[in-house]
Amino acid sequence: MYNLQKKGPATFLLPQRAGMKVPGLIIATEKLLQEMENDKPFEQVCNVASLPGIQGYSIAMPDIHWGYGFPIGGVAAMDAETGVISPGGVGYDINCGVRLAIVPITYKSLKGSQKDALLKKIFHLVPSGVGKGHKERKKLTREDYCQLINLGAKWSIQHGYGFERDLQHMESNGVLEGAEIDAVSLTAQTRGQNQLGTIGSGNHFVEIGEIQKIHLSQTAEAWGVAEGQVYVLIHSGSRGFGYQICQDTLDQFVKLGLNEGLPDKQLVAASINSSEGKRYFSAMAAAANYAFNNRQQILHYVRQAFWEILHILPEEIRLLYDVCHNIAKFETHLIHGKRRKLCVHRKGATRAFGPGVEELSPLFRQTGQPVMVPGDMGRASYLLVGCGNPLDGHSLTWCSCCHGAGRARSRIQSMKAWKERDPLQYMQHQGIQVMANSFRTIAEEMPDAYKDVDEVVSACEEAGLAKIVAKLRPYLVLKG
Repeated sequence: MYNLQKKGPATFLLPQRAGMKVPGLIIATEKLLQEMENDKPFEQVCNVASLPGIQGYSIAMPDIHWGYGFPIGGVAAMDAETGVISPGGVGYDINCGVRLAIVPITYKSLKGSQKDALLKKIFHLVPSGVGKGHKERKKLTREDYCQLINLGAKWSIQHGYGFERDLQHMESNGVLEGAEIDAVSLTAQTRGQNQLGTIGSGNHFVEIGEIQKIHLSQTAEAWGVAEGQVYVLIHSGSRGFGYQICQDTLDQFVKLGLNEGLPDKQLVAASINSSEGKRYFSAMAAAANYAFNNRQQILHYVRQAFWEILHILPEEIRLLYDVCHNIAKFETHLIHGKRRKLCVHRKGATRAFGPGVEELSPLFRQTGQPVMVPGDMGRASYLLVGCGNPLDGHSLTWCSCCHGAGRARSRIQSMKAWKERDPLQYMQHQGIQVMANSFRTIAEEMPDAYKDVDEVVSACEEAGLAKIVAKLRPYLVLKG
């Protein structure tokens, strides 16, 4: 129906049709395209291509699936002067992201009783699930909010949650400039008052496993990553704080009629330089900085669990990197030989800067930035290194990569598939321990609900977006 044309390795052009200002670009293997159940995500790619100021392509990563407005796995860059900013191009869970930490022991050295105790301790320390927060902690005040949204993750570090060196291992050093508390409603502030250091529902998690195989030895050595090591993967975002900011903005934009004339009302957007656009960016940046603090505090509690159960000092557990998924960022890219300021929307997509990019800290300026790609809790996750440079003029995807395996079936479909079976018992037979607040969460997140992450990361590597550094094997999983 969409007459995809092969443009290069794992790269397909979706030709322009009526209303599209730019073509679509699909990153995928032939196998992934054949396995897609319907064309609805491609329809969303076409819809995004109609937005004012869009540059290059409307892009879909290999983990693409249907989302609100933009597909999940969608990337679009808008001209900073003539373009728009769209909440649907960021998503409800603003700065949902992933961080990877390395523990200085081998997984094989852990005893069964230690694994059980470690998972239970993390489950106790890190609240998980819909609306869950820390009941015993002091709620955030307006003054707290003012500081944390301006400082980003540094605020948590100043309050004892981690170490100063952690900041060098976060995208944008753990802070998005331009955040303003006055752009955030009291409802959003109330929802986020006790949710720092928690994981939400659905596909959010804390995963502990083993570095199973090194693919790029030189990069792995530079990062201090070796086969057999224990890793910790953390996936969470801005919780109710970010969700409410998105909803508040959507309600306001619709009320102002900013969705008129769009092929999909969920694409509602404001001019980047309008008062509404600027206000949304300020609120979104506040949520992004909340999310950086959230993941920083989760890592603190994980470090605490390793200390209590295994007597590993918190400072010995190294944060390798923290990347954002759902975010819009101002970046300068080279287009037709000229530098252009763009607002790059990455929804369910990860920045993937390569070597030589000035914004990166010294280590990653040499190697390229780490890119974490969680798969599913039963098979594998991956550590990659970015290849793109915004100023070389050759990045078709605005230096972006996939953010995970991507769902292959809906949550409802997964629930039906596991209705008569015991998912916990199945996971135990695979050698994986899972803890969650509900049976429903586990059933919705079973491995067969996701695409094959091996195929997804292969597509990114073939397309030249990132290179595989290591394959990770999950063993202990805390699900939202």
